[in-house]
Amino acid sequence: WSNQLSYPDHKPLVLLYPPLQESLEPAPVDTPAKEQRYMSGQYFFEYLVVVSLKKSKEGAYEPQITYQFPKRDGMVRFQREEEEKTLKAITLFCFPEGINWAPLTEYHSETFSFVLTEIDGSRRNGYCRRLLPHGNGARPPEAYCIISRLACFGLFSKIFDEVEKRRQISMAMIYPFMQSLREAAFPAPGNTVKIKSFIPDKGTEIISLTRPLDSWLEHVDFRTLFRCLTDEEVLLVFAAAVMERRIVFIAEELSTLSQVIHAVVALLYPFTWQHTFISIVPEILIDVVMAPTPYLLGVQKRLLEQVTDQSDVSHPHLGDEKSILPPKLQDEILQALRNRKEEATVEELNTVVSEAFLPFFVKTVGHFASYVTRKGRGQPGVFQSRAFYKAIESKTTRHFVKKFLQTQMFDLFIQELEQQQPASPQQGIFHKKIVEYQEKKKREKAKKK
Repeated sequence: WSNQLSYPDHKPLVLLYPPLQESLEPAPVDTPAKEQRYMSGQYFFEYLVVVSLKKSKEGAYEPQITYQFPKRDGMVRFQREEEEKTLKAITLFCFPEGINWAPLTEYHSETFSFVLTEIDGSRRNGYCRRLLPHGNGARPPEAYCIISRLACFGLFSKIFDEVEKRRQISMAMIYPFMQSLREAAFPAPGNTVKIKSFIPDKGTEIISLTRPLDSWLEHVDFRTLFRCLTDEEVLLVFAAAVMERRIVFIAEELSTLSQVIHAVVALLYPFTWQHTFISIVPEILIDVVMAPTPYLLGVQKRLLEQVTDQSDVSHPHLGDEKSILPPKLQDEILQALRNRKEEATVEELNTVVSEAFLPFFVKTVGHFASYVTRKGRGQPGVFQSRAFYKAIESKTTRHFVKKFLQTQMFDLFIQELEQQQPASPQQGIFHKKIVEYQEKKKREKAKKK
């Protein structure tokens, strides 16, 4: 990174759900119309695998891949080695509990996600559904896992519904459906793709897969976050994440962990979490909680003692998180969150939450574009950081921004801005909100005159 960052020795922030009682104190493109509807060159997914628990000679159950689509042929050695590493990681994340499994007669199906981070920092999303396979008597659960570069949790949950339906008939029924899906173009935000699929006794079905309009929220369902934490606790977590601290979420269900962590990352928009990000930490990797650098980790509740034994932790009510954000802006976020309905849909809640948190960055750092200078046409820009934060009138906001400038997420955001040319069209909801806010301030200033 261009700026050498150091991380203060803050205790990891640990959030437990449900809380312990003693913890309560504190397709080809041939027309312009289609170009708008589809993202060219993007497959829905890279892999679909089925991970089953197989009994070893020692009597323990170990996760193994029993089905893979598509099969990769003709790979050179290093590609084959990389694929083997990926497949090994998939089994680990599908069954993070290790080998403590036994046959079951009942098992609550759950869907969760994880992230695979490459050496170059790029990320692939793993979507997983665990369930009891079709059959009689006690049997171990199995997992379906889809690996994709695309982040869209709701869309892949629906795909799992279709895979699961076909698996109950025959494993062979999965192949034609996934082949049709792989040949389909991934829809642009707000658009729908239709997949034809044949099922015995039912005939040909048309499956509609719609991508949400707000693409930056399509991997997110904020309901779980606000079910597990109060508004005030969400604000404390947001503050810790903005300052790139170490945060551990603890819950019993894998789906709870993955949904909460992805929701927290979404609160940081337009910035991107740059550090260790493991929505579900496999037991074999639990030592990661001892890392001195920032992280977002999801840990199952049964590993709570290992977390508290290995690290000096802080409860969200006992740290300094309440004093990180400017008080006035904290109040504005809490007030905006109160506008949500009790029975809000996912889309309604996502809208309320984004409208609560996005203005925070608009008001604190939304003036960034005015402080990038260029020596000449075609030259990279240089961000004037001192003049940038000095221009902020509010003392508390200026104090916060001065710290926020030191984070990797802001540093990367500015690096990308410096490489853009002034004529580059700035798109996205963040830029739109900045323009709206600046115009509002101009009107208010004109009224005072």
